[in-house]
Amino acid sequence: MGDRNVLGGELEACSNSPVTGFYRDGCCHTGPEDLGSHTICAVMTAEFLEHQRGIGNDLSTPMPAYQFPGLTPGDRWCVTAANWLRAHIDGAAAPVVLAATHERATDIVPLAILREHAVDVPADPGALDG
Repeated sequence: MGDRNVLGGELEACSNSPVTGFYRDGCCHTGPEDLGSHTICAVMTAEFLEHQRGIGNDLSTPMPAYQFPGLTPGDRWCVTAANWLRAHIDGAAAPVVLAATHERATDIVPLAILREHAVDVPADPGALDG
């Protein structure tokens, strides 16, 4: 059995474009090396990106040395549970894809709070254009 999501099912991919995850495998997998707990699959919004920049976590500027493309609104990304919770407290939380959020996120953020921000986003948002 693989890693589980916060709903108790198999952890689904968060994003392969851009490729996300602490291990850059497209999923919000975590392990002992992941000290920041990059376990929440969030859909970027301008407000969330601005908030993160304001707390010293610039997610918009590309950093090729870290295989980081820089994010724009609509991108899905595995964010740290603590920074997501801080954004929630400050009123700037990003929507959360629960099926792609690792169960370990609930060590930091209660499931009820994650559910408040839940959004069902298809793997290919372009499918919504039709």
